[in-house]
Parts: sequence; C-alpha cells; structure tokens
Amino acid sequence: MHLFASGPFVMIFLAVFCCSQARSVHAHEVPNDVKIQAFIKPAGQSVSLLVRVPLEAMRDIEFPLRGPGYLNIAEAERELRDAAMLWIADDIKLYEEDTLLEDLRLIAVRVSLPSNTSFANYDTALAHTIGPALSPSTELYWQHAMLDVLFEYPIVDEISPFSIEPALARLGIQTTTILHYLTPTGSESVFQYQGNPGLVRLDPRWHQAALSFVRLGFEHVFAGVDHLLFLCCLVVPFRRVRPLIVLITSFTVAHSITLIAAGLDFTPSASWFPPLVEVLIALSIVYMALENIMGAKLHRRWVITFAFGLAHGFGFAFLLRESLQFAGTHFITSLFAFNIGIELGQLIFLATMLPLLWFVFRYLPAERAGIIVLSALIAHSSWHWLTARLATLCEFQFHLPAFNLLLLANAMRWLMLVIVLGSALWLLRGFVERWLTRYEPS
Repeated sequence: MHLFASGPFVMIFLAVFCCSQARSVHAHEVPNDVKIQAFIKPAGQSVSLLVRVPLEAMRDIEFPLRGPGYLNIAEAERELRDAAMLWIADDIKLYEEDTLLEDLRLIAVRVSLPSNTSFANYDTALAHTIGPALSPSTELYWQHAMLDVLFEYPIVDEISPFSIEPALARLGIQTTTILHYLTPTGSESVFQYQGNPGLVRLDPRWHQAALSFVRLGFEHVFAGVDHLLFLCCLVVPFRRVRPLIVLITSFTVAHSITLIAAGLDFTPSASWFPPLVEVLIALSIVYMALENIMGAKLHRRWVITFAFGLAHGFGFAFLLRESLQFAGTHFITSLFAFNIGIELGQLIFLATMLPLLWFVFRYLPAERAGIIVLSALIAHSSWHWLTARLATLCEFQFHLPAFNLLLLANAMRWLMLVIVLGSALWLLRGFVERWLTRYEPS
C-alpha cells in the first residue's frame, strides 16, 4: 500500500525534474566579460545605430535549439527581435540636441559567428547586418553566437549635436563598450568605457565640455579619501590666514602643473608609473602627519607641499586621461575645466573643515595634544596604504630603457617639465617671502 501510494508522487517528481532540466538548457548565468561594439551615424532624416553583443547576454529568452545546443537559426527570428528590443533598445536613449528621439525602428537582426570581423568599420558592419543570414544548417552553439542589430531613429537634421545615454551594464558582470560616432562630414570619434557612462555628448559644444569636466574634477576631489586626508594634514597645525594661503597656493600650483603636463602626455607610459604615484601620495600623507606630530614649520612646509603636490597632480591626471575622450574637440578647455573643478572641491572642503577645526581647538584644553592625536590616527591609516601600495609596486619589473631617439625625445620633454617646475618654484618662493615678511611662524 505504501509503495502504491508513493508511485504517483514519484512520477510527479520525475516529471518536474525532467522539465527543470529541459529549461536549464536555456537558463544561464550572467556572463563575466561582455564586449559591446556600436556605431552611430546620422544621415539625411535618420540616424543609424548598429550594435553587436554576445547572444549569451540575452537572458530570460528561450531561443529555439537543435541537436546538442545549436541555435536553430531558421526559427529564431522572433526571439532575436525580442532580445534586441528588451536587452538593447530599452536601455539606450539617443538625443538630438536635448530632445529624446522616439519612434525607434528595428531594421534588421542577424546572428554571427564569433570569428566574424565585419564590425571592424561601419560600412562592413552595415552590409553584414542587412545582408543574407547565416545558413540554417550552420552548427553554432547559441552561447557562442553574436547578435548584430540595426536600429533607426527619425531626426530633424543630420548636423544636429547628438548625445547618447547607454545603460547596457546589466548585460554582464563587467561590460566594455567601443562606440564609434561618424559625422556627416566624414570624421569619426571613438569612445571606450566600462559599465554605464551616463550621458555621452558625441560632439559637445565648448561650454558643455567645460561644465562636464568641472563637475568631474569636483566629484573626484571628494571621491579620493587620500587626497582629503592630505589636505587635512596640510592645514591642521595652522590657524592664521597667511600660512593657509601660502600652503594652498603651493599645493595648487604644483598639482596644476603636473595635471596639465600629464594631460598633454608629458608622463612616462611605463606600467609601473601609476603604482609609483600611488605610493608617493600615501607617503605624502604619512610624512605630513609625522611632521605635525614633531612640529610643523611653515617656511619648510610650503616647499614639501609643492613637492608632494606634483605627485597628487599625476594622481588626478589618471582619471582625467580616461575621460578626455568625452571632450570632443575641446581638449584644452576640458583640461583647465577639470582643474577648476578640483580647486572648487578643495575650497569647499577647506571652507567646511577649517571652521570645524577652529571651533574644536578653541575649546580644547590642549590644542597641541589634539593635533598629535588627529595626526597619529591619519598616519596609522595612511601607513597601511603605503605598505600595501609598495607591495604592489614591487611586483613590477623595472628595465633600463634602450638609448634611441624615442628616449631622447622623452628626455627633452621631461627637461621642459623640469624647467617649468623650477620656474614655478622660483616665482612661488618670491611670493612667499613677500607675503611672510612680517609673519611669525606658529
């Protein structure tokens, strides 16, 4: 009786198990690395958007299969179009001026082999996407297939400024997009970014680029904890306005020089250079904190501040270098706008921190003890950063460069930078001496 009663339950269990296994053929995990290729080209009264993505990134869609998991190309048209709309079109916003383009038309979808190279340029990508489909007999595992899609949007004028807001990061754990923008005049801009970049102006006006980079510089100040701790250590021992102006001016001049120099590509291209800069930034915090503990002297500190400001400028430049692709033709404007954003961020941070420090130390019985305790806490944290970054730097192999014309050209560029730094330090020294003529160090 027990065996008879359990029979139906066993049959139901087996049926459910088999169904779940059948569905697992289509279920899959979020892919780790997804590469997206895209082209945007306005022409006449429409703008074309060509996109290639791995088919395995199209989740929750059951593609028709045959054999051991081959994509049934002859019967997959509807699912491919659904995937293109659900996973691509719904996550891309295209603008003409500041007007969101609507009335999207899906022109064509194609399945490609992973070895297909048609997306090397716009013309071959377009010809492939609107051309003949793969043979239905092609044995292509669906996880290996590429999905090529052509969209069109109606526009008012092909020479209008366009912008795009892609949100395709959900296609994978890490997504890399290479976006080509082709203008009616024949010029081409290439953007490469990770994840969702926000609004990308494909050909920004100068004021749009300037505002964008001012905001980027401002945000970068508050995103870098090590930079804020350096500023805190820099000014915490001083209460008077004159020494604060000297220190902030010294730091600003130094990091502005190296930031602009790095933006103009006056920096080493070796892989060990960014880790070296990170080590120097951590070292600057440790040194400033220890000097606060031992007793800071303004006439020495402004020179040390200038030296460490050079390293911080290179640190700012690493983020800027990745973002300059969004500057369009306004390279110099964006470079200076980024620096202005950094200065605004620093001023706001100091305007908030200095009154707070003044209030705390005014009512603290032992101001010197407070400076020592605060500096010791900062030194402790920055020491851990220093040791970790040194360990990373030691993993790189250093080789003497070969003596050739390239080395000579780089040496000349660095000599120019040294001359600029020396001139700036000489001018700053004159400013400091005049400014502190009647100042007694604290």
